[in-house]
Amino acid sequence: MIFKIIVLFLLAVMFVPPFRKFLFWLLVGRKIAQHQKNAEAFFKQQQGKEGDINVQYNPKEDSKNRKDGGEYIDYQEIK
Repeated sequence: MIFKIIVLFLLAVMFVPPFRKFLFWLLVGRKIAQHQKNAEAFFKQQQGKEGDINVQYNPKEDSKNRKDGGEYIDYQEIK
């Protein structure tokens, strides 16, 4: 009896697109929608009100940690 129910459920999931879409929405879609709402709220909060000026200061890194011009590599000419 339980085996028949499982087989019917699997057949419905495999061959009935509306049921498959509903099952996907039930399992995954609601979480995705909630994360999207959270992301939109976060970005709206970061933008601030219209007309506000936001200046972000990024201090320069230590000059001894930064190499200008890349790394020098010795080479030999092969004849």
